[in-house]
Amino acid sequence: MEKYSFAGQPALRLLSDEQIKVIHEKALHVLEHTGIKFESEEALKIMEDSGAAVDYSKKVAKIDPKMVDDAVKKTPSALQLYDREGNPSANLEGGNTHFDPGSSLIRFVESDGETVRSSQSKDLARICRVNDALENIRLQSTSVVCYDVPKPIGDCYRLYICLKNSPKPIITGAFSVEGIKYMHSMLSAVVGGTDQLREKPVAVFDICPSPSLKWTHISSQNIIDCARFGLPMETVSMPMPGAATPVTLAGSVVVHTAETLSGVVLAQCVNPGTPVVYGGAPVHFDMRFGTTPLSAVEATMITAAYSQMGKYFGMPTHTYAALSDSKVIDMQAGLETGISGVIAQLAGINMISGAGSLDFVSSFSIEKLVIDNEICGMALRLHRGIDCSPESLAVELIEELGPGGNYLEAEHTFSYFKKEPYIPSSVIDRRDRGSWVERGKKDVFRRARERVEEIYETHTPAPLDKEREEELDRVTGEIMQELAIDSLPLGPR
Repeated sequence: MEKYSFAGQPALRLLSDEQIKVIHEKALHVLEHTGIKFESEEALKIMEDSGAAVDYSKKVAKIDPKMVDDAVKKTPSALQLYDREGNPSANLEGGNTHFDPGSSLIRFVESDGETVRSSQSKDLARICRVNDALENIRLQSTSVVCYDVPKPIGDCYRLYICLKNSPKPIITGAFSVEGIKYMHSMLSAVVGGTDQLREKPVAVFDICPSPSLKWTHISSQNIIDCARFGLPMETVSMPMPGAATPVTLAGSVVVHTAETLSGVVLAQCVNPGTPVVYGGAPVHFDMRFGTTPLSAVEATMITAAYSQMGKYFGMPTHTYAALSDSKVIDMQAGLETGISGVIAQLAGINMISGAGSLDFVSSFSIEKLVIDNEICGMALRLHRGIDCSPESLAVELIEELGPGGNYLEAEHTFSYFKKEPYIPSSVIDRRDRGSWVERGKKDVFRRARERVEEIYETHTPAPLDKEREEELDRVTGEIMQELAIDSLPLGPR
């Protein structure tokens, strides 16, 4: 994509070209005159050496617009992700859309759909195995926090489990200053070395600023380390209108733009050409209850707006959507997941995180994950649009069959009836009422639970070969030794 161009704008546009320019100008003003707080001496030194005006007592860097322009132009416009075996998997470019599960959820919903408990290693392994079989969710993620392992290794261990249980590319992130370094070693072990990892990235690292206009010591170091290693990252700014950002949507987009561009600048100052995804996780702050719904229409409107900004800057985009703030899998869950997912798709977001998520991205349900796979499939079919080629228009066939023609027996129908529509799995019921009654009158949750059990019984993800598995175990074992950890629930042995 071109830089500072309106050519790549999405189907859903909430901002005019002039409004995009104004938000850009206002964000530059914030960066230059208000500045960004970096709770990292190293980050401040890097910014100062690159031309920013730094106040070390306040830990604030005021960033010159020329630095921003230089960083935007150095940031790649596309990111190709590969699976664990080195095959192209997800191309984050232009209007391409890909889905992945929500990340770092803290609770797991049992198969009764109601019981909730702290998430564990076994839950993440199960999520990865099921998600490996879902054709409409292209990416894995370190979906839940593993509370049955020591905290210092929690971020690395989630990556370890994902690498063991699926070849799909992974969206991950670090909880510690050392986390990126450790995970870089693990990824290199699996793909055959650091050079291979740079050439064919298999993971993207979420890095979040802290509202408002601030990068913590951990997040600053994560950006620096990702840039030095050449690891793709996505900045995940979290606009919260009325609480952490201005209550107006436009003001929140300005803050999001400033926070995101500041992360882009730091990455490019460390290593020009570092892949950065223009991401976010907007919420609506519901002042009635003090909650932060991600599925509110205002949150997805912020997403649509900053997607336009990201495309204006010529960068791949990301958001949290296709999720629900409901506590159970009910009509609210379907309504919020479907609407937010489709809005994000129409907004041209390249990577949409959130499948399987409930309760303000705190509870993960595998049953919801397989339902969301169908929502993602429908959104991707919408994304594909309508083919108006001569063969698809079928004018000759219409003339041939004439009024009252029987299209059911036409060869054209046999050629297209499977590839033209999205054909959902058994999770979506399209039978008549009589058949539905005969089959037990099952609702979508029961059908989803059966689909999960079917995947467990019939699907085995492609395993790591013995040599790479041993190398991953060796590297992970070294990390455990460094952190004084004797054992972990699912290995290494």
